[in-house]
Amino acid sequence: MPSRAATAADADHVTDTIRVAFAEDPVWGPALRRTDGSPIDLDAYWRLFVDGALRFGTARMADDGAAVSIWLPPGAAELSDEQLGALEALIKSSLDVDALHALGQLYKRFEASREGRPDHYYLSLLATHPDYQGQGRGQLLLGEDLALWDTAGVPAYLESTNSGNNHRYRRAGFHDDGGFSAVRDETWITAMWRPVGGQDVSA
Repeated sequence: MPSRAATAADADHVTDTIRVAFAEDPVWGPALRRTDGSPIDLDAYWRLFVDGALRFGTARMADDGAAVSIWLPPGAAELSDEQLGALEALIKSSLDVDALHALGQLYKRFEASREGRPDHYYLSLLATHPDYQGQGRGQLLLGEDLALWDTAGVPAYLESTNSGNNHRYRRAGFHDDGGFSAVRDETWITAMWRPVGGQDVSA
């Protein structure tokens, strides 16, 4: 499956794919809702993270749009200062006090899990368009992405917010490396590390 770096012209499609794929995510579904259950503007929210990765050329996608991935290169900030300001304004205007506090605590837990790790490519988001779900297209894109980072000699890291996907990441060479619970419930978020070339399954 040929893949490529996404461009600004692809941003709407990439954002839409992520929005649909993560609408019912065990962690991000509840985290991006008010305490009454109403969601924030998810297109505006996810677009910020797509644009953040576009700065580095590490928003990637299958040529046919079947799957998309959002990566950050080693040491890169997820959002620019301007994008961070836009994010803060969006969530402050959209969430009630309790939901806003919970989201802030969740961000801190993600940041703490990454802190102190060796340089790595960070997989922020991986999503398959609904038209292609169940075909293994996300797995194929992930494999092609990882081949690039292997060539660069850089390991990879992610946090899996849906335990149903963990076996797919392990198949790609990741292994469990810590984790933490969500804030609004006890959903476990699995930290996963992949050395260059993938996990040695014989170990």
